[in-house]
Amino acid sequence: MSGCTQKTVQLSTELTLTDQATQSLDTAQVLMNLPLDNAVVRVTKKPFGIKISPSDSPISPEKFSGYHTGADFEILPTEIDQDIIVRAICNGPVIYKQYVSGYGGVLIQRCSLNQEIITVLYGHLQLSSIMAERQQTLLSSDIIGPLGQAYSTETDGERQHLHLSIHRGTDINLRGYVNDPKLLAEWIDPMTLLK
Repeated sequence: MSGCTQKTVQLSTELTLTDQATQSLDTAQVLMNLPLDNAVVRVTKKPFGIKISPSDSPISPEKFSGYHTGADFEILPTEIDQDIIVRAICNGPVIYKQYVSGYGGVLIQRCSLNQEIITVLYGHLQLSSIMAERQQTLLSSDIIGPLGQAYSTETDGERQHLHLSIHRGTDINLRGYVNDPKLLAEWIDPMTLLK
């Protein structure tokens, strides 16, 4: 990604992304599978890069602040009180699986995208139902497990939804928000890669 110019793209009054953070749309050669059925229509409240604060959020109440490092996939009205199954979006080993404050159940998978190593974080999962263990390879479309129950410890008190983030490199990065929009260049907008 050398030779990239840093410019800001205004997407809405609340959402600004750097050119580096959005260029994966232009360079991605391999699309990834969807983590949920009807995934594309589910990102309605918190897309990648949106600036959030407790006083200015599409979700109420809000306890987080900063620029969103992933995309939140909401449940559909017909899915309330149902198990919503999350699937792997790429091929690669599980490198992290545990409860995390702010998420509840989290699974992180290491994958490759155009010869670049990435880590994919699936957040707000029902951890006790995830059969995959660390170092086990998941294939694209393999079942990871269900979303956690709304407003429970499985989601750390959050609504039922999937937080999906794609971080560049091998590091395990659990941040759901960053204070500086320039830091979003460390992540890839999942919506630019899903088919």
